[in-house]
Formats: sequence, C-alpha cells, structure tokens
Amino acid sequence: MMERRRMDASLLVLLLGHLAAALEVPLDLPQPPTITHQSPKDYIIDPRENIIIHCEAKGKPHPSFSWTRNGTHFDIEEDPNVSMKPHSGTLIVDISGAKAEQYECVYQCTARNKHGTAVSHNIVVRQSRSPLWSKERISPMVVQEGVSLVLPCRPPAGLPPPIIFWMDNNFQRLPQSNRVSQSLNGDLYFSNVLREDSRNDYICYARFPYTQTIQQKQPISLKVLSLDAINDTMAAFYNDTDLFSDDPADERKPTFLVPSGPSSSKTVLRGQVLEMECIAEGLPTPDISWTKVSGELPAKRTYFLHYQRTLRIENVSESDAGDYRCTAKNKLGSVHHNIHVMVKAAPYWISAQPRNLVLAPGENGVLTCRASGTPKPSITWAMNGIPIENSPKDLSRKVEDDTIIFTDVQTGSSAVYQCNVSNAYGYLLSNAFINVLSEPPRVLTPANKVYQVIKNHRALMDCASFGSPIPKITWFKDSRSSTLDGDPYILHDNGTIEIHTAQAHNAGKYTCVARNSLGKEENHILLEVKEPTRILKQPEYKVVQRGRSAVFQCKVKHDPSLIPTMTWLKDDGELPDDERFYVDSDSLTITEVSEIDAGVYTCIMNTTLDHDSASAELTVVEATPTPAVVIERPDPPSDLELTDQKKRSIQLTWTPGDEHNSPIQKFLIQYEDSLHHRGHWHNLTEVPGTRTTAHLKLSPYAHYTFRVLGHNAVGFSRPSFPSRVYKTEPAAPDENPTGVQGLGTQHDNLVISWKPLTGLQSNGPGLHYRVMWRQKAVNSDWNTASVVNTSKFVVSGTPTFVPYELKVQAVNDHGAAPDPAIAHGFSGEDLPVAAPNNVQVMVLNSTLAEVHWDPVPSKFIRGHLKGYKVYYWKEHSLHKHNPHHVEQEILTFSGNHTHGKLPGLHPYSLYSFNVRIYNGKGEGPASTTQEFETPEGVPGAPTSLLVTDTNLDSLTLEWSPPHVRNGRITGYTLKYQPVNNSNELGPVEELALSANETSVTLSNLRHSTRYKFYLNAKTVRGAGPTISQETVTIMDEAMPASPFGNVNYSVVDDGALISWDFWGPEKNVYVEYRLENSEGEEEWQKELVNGSQNVMLKGLKGGLSYRVRLVAKGHHDQPLHQSQEFYVKVPAVASRQVDIATQGWFIGLMCAIALLILILLIICFIQRNKGGKYPVKEKEDAHTDPEFQPMKDDDCTFGEYR
Repeated sequence: MMERRRMDASLLVLLLGHLAAALEVPLDLPQPPTITHQSPKDYIIDPRENIIIHCEAKGKPHPSFSWTRNGTHFDIEEDPNVSMKPHSGTLIVDISGAKAEQYECVYQCTARNKHGTAVSHNIVVRQSRSPLWSKERISPMVVQEGVSLVLPCRPPAGLPPPIIFWMDNNFQRLPQSNRVSQSLNGDLYFSNVLREDSRNDYICYARFPYTQTIQQKQPISLKVLSLDAINDTMAAFYNDTDLFSDDPADERKPTFLVPSGPSSSKTVLRGQVLEMECIAEGLPTPDISWTKVSGELPAKRTYFLHYQRTLRIENVSESDAGDYRCTAKNKLGSVHHNIHVMVKAAPYWISAQPRNLVLAPGENGVLTCRASGTPKPSITWAMNGIPIENSPKDLSRKVEDDTIIFTDVQTGSSAVYQCNVSNAYGYLLSNAFINVLSEPPRVLTPANKVYQVIKNHRALMDCASFGSPIPKITWFKDSRSSTLDGDPYILHDNGTIEIHTAQAHNAGKYTCVARNSLGKEENHILLEVKEPTRILKQPEYKVVQRGRSAVFQCKVKHDPSLIPTMTWLKDDGELPDDERFYVDSDSLTITEVSEIDAGVYTCIMNTTLDHDSASAELTVVEATPTPAVVIERPDPPSDLELTDQKKRSIQLTWTPGDEHNSPIQKFLIQYEDSLHHRGHWHNLTEVPGTRTTAHLKLSPYAHYTFRVLGHNAVGFSRPSFPSRVYKTEPAAPDENPTGVQGLGTQHDNLVISWKPLTGLQSNGPGLHYRVMWRQKAVNSDWNTASVVNTSKFVVSGTPTFVPYELKVQAVNDHGAAPDPAIAHGFSGEDLPVAAPNNVQVMVLNSTLAEVHWDPVPSKFIRGHLKGYKVYYWKEHSLHKHNPHHVEQEILTFSGNHTHGKLPGLHPYSLYSFNVRIYNGKGEGPASTTQEFETPEGVPGAPTSLLVTDTNLDSLTLEWSPPHVRNGRITGYTLKYQPVNNSNELGPVEELALSANETSVTLSNLRHSTRYKFYLNAKTVRGAGPTISQETVTIMDEAMPASPFGNVNYSVVDDGALISWDFWGPEKNVYVEYRLENSEGEEEWQKELVNGSQNVMLKGLKGGLSYRVRLVAKGHHDQPLHQSQEFYVKVPAVASRQVDIATQGWFIGLMCAIALLILILLIICFIQRNKGGKYPVKEKEDAHTDPEFQPMKDDDCTFGEYR
C-alpha cells in the first residue's frame, strides 16, 4: 500500500509541474533563514582559550538567534561569562572567570525570522585533556637473548587520544624493523631480542595534538644476556650451580602475540579507516602476509604499515566486509589468524541533501530526503523546528516518508523544513526552505565579463540567474540571428553554455537572455580565444666536461596578449642559488659545471591560461687533458642536396667540412632570390652544429639558391658551393601592408599611406594594392581604388577633419591577401573658426595672474586640438614717470586646458590679453581683448647713492629714485653704522625719509671714521632692496699725521717682535722691512697684519741691522700713511754647549731606569712574603667546596618534556 502511494505521488508530481531546482536567492529578496556556518558535532576545545561556538545564518530580514543547552533554553544574559557576537549567533565564553568544565554540554542554535526557523545540529562541547603519566617505578628488565618481549606504554587517556612514539634520551626515534615494531596501542613488540637491544633509555612519548604538549613515560632499562652471562650471574647466588644448559635459545615456529586465539572480529563504520594488526613472535623473525578470504583487497585503498604487521584500508565501504587472514611464517612453520570484519554505516546521503525550493504562487515542488545507513535509519520531518505532525495543517503539503510534495503553493507558505535521519551510529540533520516568491528574472553574472580560453580547449560561459518562476536561458552571438542550441554549443541546466573545442571564429560577443512570465533581462559576455603556448625549440641532452659551460635553449611561442613567465627546474626542484646559473629569456646557461650540476633540467613556460614544458638531461664527464693543438676555421660544407620538395618548404642536407680541432657549434643557412634580388645573400636560419639537415620554410614566387656556412670557436667557414635553383609556385599574398595611416595635407583631402610589401612578400606577379576607405561615423559602404607601384593614395573632396576607417589589401594575379585589419585616420585639418568664450582673468598678486576660458566646441576646432595660446602685453605702467610698453608675449598651454597662469608680470601696470585655440594647422581667431591691472609691488633699489661734502663730523648723501618704482614711493629708509679697521660693524642708526627727499646731511659723526650706508625705497607693499655706500670722515687736524704710535720692538733668537698703536680708518696695515745698507731700490719685504697691533718678524739673519716701518693703505684714491722708520739689530748667535740635562731623550731614559728598579723591588718583596705558604695553598685546592665544582654533562637528567 505504501509503495502504491509513493508511485501515485510521483505521478502527481510529473503531471502537475516540474521539479524546481535549488536556487541561490539574492539577499535583497525575502527569504527564510539558512545556516551558513556552525561548529562541528563533536567539538573539542582547548581549555586554555576562550570557547567559541559558531552559528552563522543569513536571511531577509536578518534572523535572530537563540540557543538550547542540554535540551533546555539557554539564557545567555544570565551568564556573565557568555556573550553573543553582534549580528550573529556565535557564542563566546570567557573562561578567565570560570572553568571550561562548566560548559561541557550539548548545544543547539536556532535562527528565525518571520519567514521561518532553521536549527543547527547538536554541538557536543568537550575540552581536550592531556593528563600526566601516573608516577610508577619501573624495574630494569633482564631477558634471555632470543625470547619475545613487550615493552608496555599504557599512555594516559587523553581527548583526543595521544599520538605515541618511542625515542631515546637524545630525542632520536628508536629504530624499528620487522623484528621490532610499535603496535596500534603504543606498546613496543620484539619478535625476539638481541644483545644489541640492551639499553637504558626506552622511552614512550605521548603527544597531545590540541594542547601541543608531549608527555614521557619513565625510561625502561633493558638488558639482554646470553645463556653464559645468565649462568655466571645466577651462580653467584646458587653456589656456582649451572641453572641453564649450554645450548643457545631454541629456534621456534611463529605464534601470535596480538591478536590472541585463532580468530577475532572487528566492526568499522562506512567511510572510516579500518586498521587490523597481527604481531607474531618466533625465531627466526617471522614474516607477515595478509589476504581477504572472501575476495580481493581494494588495491587503491589498501596500505601495509609497520613492516606488514598492520593492514590499513581507507574510506571503508560495505564491500570491505568479510573475513581477512593474516599469516606469520618462518622456516619452521606458519600460523594463521582470521578476522571477521563487519561494516556498519551511520546515516549518509544517497544523493544530495535536501535543497532549498523557490516557487512562484501556483507552482509545485518536492523536498526529498534520501539517505541510507546500516542498520536502516529512520526519517523524521520538522517545520520551523517543530515536529511536522505538530505543525499547522497545510493542504498544499503532503508528507510521504522521505519526501514532501507541495502542490499549488501560495504566498505565505514559506517555511524551513528539517529532515532528521538517524540510526544507532549517528544522525544527519538538514535544513531546506520553501520560499514562495514572484520575481522577474535577474542575471547574476557580471555584465560584460570577459572569458579567455586557449584554442582547442573547452570554453564555459556562465549566465547565472534568478527569478520566480525559474527563468529560461537562451544564448545569442553577435548579430543575434538565431539561438545557440546546437553543435558546437551545449547548453547546461544552470544556464552555462559550453563550447567543447573553442576555435578562433568562436571569439566574440555573446548575449544571454533570462525570461519568465514576469519579464526578461539580458547580459553580454565576451569570449577571447588565445593561441596556445608552445615550446618551439626544446632543450637538448648535453654531455659537458667538468669546468666548461652548458647552455640549454627553450624558445617559446605564445599568444602575444598573454604575459609569459619562464621557470627552470633542476630535478623537479628550484635551481640552485648559484651565480653560475644564468637564466635568459629563452635559455639557461651553467658556467664551470661540476658533478653536482648533473641532472634533468626542465623549462616551463606559464601564462595565465596554459603552460608548456620540456626537459633535457645534463651529464658531466671528467675533463681529459689534450695536447696543445692548432684550431682553425672549419672547412666549408659540401654535397648540398634538396629533398622533400613542397610548395612552401624544402629539406636541405649537407656534409660538414673538417672541424680543424674545434667542434662546429652551428650552421648558418643563407639564400639568394635570383628573381627579386639577384646577387644578394640573406640569412635564412641557423641549426646546431650536431645537425646536417634543415627543414626550410619558403615563400611563393621565388627562385631560391642555398648555401651553408659552418661556425666553430674561431669563426665562420667559407660558404659552401650553392645548391641548385629551386623555384616556388606563385600564390596569393599571405600578408597585407603594415603601417597604414591616414592624414590630410589639405583641408579637403585624405592621404592614405602604408609600408609596401617586398618582392619576396608579394608571392606572385601583378602585385597591386586595393585601397578602401569610408567615414567612420556614417554607416556607408567602402570606397575602393587600386594602385600599383606606390605606397600612398590621395582621396580628394573630403569634409574637413572627419574620421575615416581605412584598409589596404595586397592583391596579385593569383588572388588577394586575407581581409586586412581596419586602421583609422582623419581628413585634413583647417584653421579653427571660433575663439574661446567666457574669458576671465584673476589677478593673484603683483606679478602673477590666472586666465580662465571655456573650451571651444570640437566642431569649431576642425583638427587635432593642440592647445591654447594666451597673448598678453604690457600697455604701460600706472606710474606717470614710466614710458609706454608694447612688447607682446605668448604663453602656450598644450592639450585641452581651460586655464593658465601668466607669471613674471610687472607690478602696478596695465596689461592687455586675448586667448586663441590652435590645432595642427594653426591658430584660430583671438578672443575679445581684455585688460587688467596689477597691484603695487615693492620698489627696486634707488638708482644711485653718492657721498658729498665730507667734513670732520658730518657729510651729505644724495640719491636718485628707483628706476623700477612698482607703485607710488611712500618714503625711504636710511641706515648707517661705523666700521673699524678690523671690519667689525658698529651700532646701526636709522632714519625715515619722505618720498620727495633726494638728499640728507648727517652730523655728529666721528672724525677719521669709516661709515657704511644703506638706503632703500618703500611703497605700500613694503621696502625694496637696498643700495649701499662707504666713506671716511676727515681726520682731525689736531691728531698727528701718522696714525701709528707707541711703536716698540724686542729681539729674539731668529726675529723681532714689533708692537704699536693704530687709530687710522684704513683696513690694510703692513709691516715693511729691509736691510739697513741695502743698495739701490731693493724692494721692501711686507707682512700683512690686518686687525692686529703686533707681529713677529721671523727669518731675520743674526748680526744684521734692518730698517722697519708701519704702513696703512686705504682706497686707491687715498694717500698712504706711514710711521717713522726705526732700526732693528739682530745679534749674532754664538756657538753654545748643549746642556744634556735639559734634553728630552735624557729625561725619558732616566725615568725608564727608575721605573724598572721599582718593579724589581716589588717582585722581591712579594716573593719574600709568600715563601712559607705553598703547602697550605695546595691543601686548599684539594678541598675545594663541591658546590663550586663545574657541572658535568653526564650529571644532567632529562625531566618532563613539554
């Protein structure tokens, strides 16, 4: 009866409507909550950190969250240690004020809004545990050689269980083998022990992954003794009685240590890992093998671990149930153990878990919860977290076991349904909502998205959409003449269109249209088909002598629009970080190779879409010494032969000439085209010196003759004798002219020019060019003209400066080249016909103004806009004394500027200006001339400053106004100060003078004093630069004629010290001297003494007399002032005995001798006081406090390792 009802329900669905596919509802539309992130069911936490229990959900409106703990409502606000993240259901438990054990509970999160309620699965929170090893005393173990042994580990129970490993005191893993291995429970098993197994540091370690701690068991000491050693040990206790026989330990057949008995059973869950182990003892060591009695072991999921002692099967399925047999075997026999494996299954989804439904009013749909398990699970449904049998009745809903059928749904039926599938081994909980919406289509894929694909690869273009009812997707290409629903296009259910093998003609603009009953929306997609990346010249196998260089070439062709990246590998790893490895754009060079450089080298060319790679091996051999030989250029190749003749290619073979003791590195192939360029040889290609054949690509309509040159370390050989002539058949051109451009030389023409093809590129006779043009903005047909023997064509009668599309196609007697690419150009320019409007000026300061204007409309420019020019000139200064100015200046502003600044203006002036646009032809008309005034600025310096009527204590200053006034002069400022003979400045006096003054008399000055004067003019904007002058007041008649007085001197060993007083204003003062009896006009010797009133004259000769005088020199128009001459006599130096007691070396020697004697006395005193104490010292050394003994490494012990 149930099966019939299920069948009826299925037929009903097929008749009433379609199965709605799961859709992702945009978040701006109403929708029930969806759980997007939650903590795992079994959630183990670190007790040292805050507990975070995740629960995130989305919906419209955004859902609110609540929690249950151990099945009852969890009031978060009542627990001060628990908080919930804003706009989220995630809980954060602060354990700084509580213990983590308090929160080891079962939690469940609920997210709800007005459209429904979603619930999380149960989250069981448990804290991880890493308990310490229990304290125990482990006695040393002494065993007989050859017996079996188990070293127990028995780690503390942790959560999760720890990882076990055995190590020694030095943290080195203990060696394991088929004789010694670790079991799954961590114990260390010996099938038989050997004497070399003796050691005192068998340590079992347990690593707890969550807390990242390691615990260690107390070390186990094991001593393995032979029978003789045991007898000797026991005889000491039993009166030398032999307890054991002299025979060695018996060899024995295997027996199982683990597991026990002839058979056992094991239960494992589907999807988990099955591990079975068999550990046997015996002598010799037995070998373990595994078989499945009831079938074959799954090859791809089966692993043998711990030297075949463990059988591991991953991702267990029901087919892995059955009987397994492990066999232990040595030369004395074998033993078997059967393990019966039962596979159970926690619930699992047969297909996908229930998916959200979006239905339009009146539509039908199905929620399916298909799951299985062993034993068979039970299925229960809930709506908005409430068992469905307790939920409000809904006539549009019908529950059939694992299926809910919705018929003729209406607005308001939105809800979240929970499907719970459970058995004894676990459960599945899934939320799926039904959302009843009426929504026109919207395309979710970004507009104008560009897809790039490699030629001959699969292309997938998305058209993700949403709507209710579900939109239907149709695709169009370019002209949209028909839908894309047949070969080579494959339309997927989600709207994605597929091209199984993309070609160049598949590139272009695609349009996808989403339609439903409420409307439609379309989106445009661009597909670009790129050329594949290919390695044209692969690296080749190299045998290189040690110390020489190796070069691997890797030449690549790729799509020019993709950016390539070349990577080199050595033995599938990175290249060594060694400067001997040099990577170029298409090669790898290794200099001074050695044995460690041998290996496989791989070049990988990557682009953003694809890659290609190639490898070659490098073998390094020992360099063999060779006698000195003479190397020369190779002999020319011979016996050139042409084979495999085709329309566009031919194969050339040759015989190399003598290498002359230098290997030929490459061959150069040249050709002559006697049809187009007779007598000229051109390089065609190069091939490695190891090849004697080349496949040559040829052009049509040429008469080829080939020759070959060999190249070695010395250079190129002479060319070979030419081959026979090979004539290729003519064909249509392969390419069109390049460099196509269009521009006008007159306002009504268009000159189309291009780079013509060469004779070899023409591919045939009758080469001419088909020139095509049309206006770009007008939907017109192409105009065509044919030209011969020229590379330009003039189109007359064109409109002024109009954009054109241009094409130039090569044509000969055998056809035309492919359709050329479109170039762009403009017809001729003419002068602009409009001036800029709305011209305004803004004066920024007295020397800078800024001009603004509106741009000229493009239709009036009539050419390429080059910029704007501002013409400006100074009409006159606003000061009545300045003359009229008419110099015109021009400032050019390139580009589409709408303003510019005029620098360097004169203050307090009237300026005129206008603005003009200019293009490639010239300037347009000027705008209306406007005027502006610049404000006042600071004036220039006064034109002159003169000193007149100089007296003892007064003088007169006269000046002329500034030549550049920059405004109205409001006054002058005069500053002056005295200057002494050492150029030091005195206090400054300042006078303010009126604007109409041009002279001033200064009184109460000091006589015979130099003064410095500074004068500047002022306007309302401030003071201008100064002009300065210096002068000296007249000397007082009561003062002596000479400015020098109190002249004195004293004589020293090799000179004389002269001193004096000086009260003159002069800056340059000299001491002059010469011999008293000098003849003729011998020049005076000079010593400059500026600013000083004494000087030491050195280098005077003893026994001679000198005439000395002081001289003061002013300006060139002032007289010299001299002191009276006086005589200085330098006494002769007598020969003197040197007093040794005053010599530095003698004093130093005496000090050194005294220091040495003092050191000797100190040493004698120490020896005397130390004499009787040597035995005591030795005793002290012998009884040093052991606390101060240095610590030895052997005394260190290893404690707990964390």
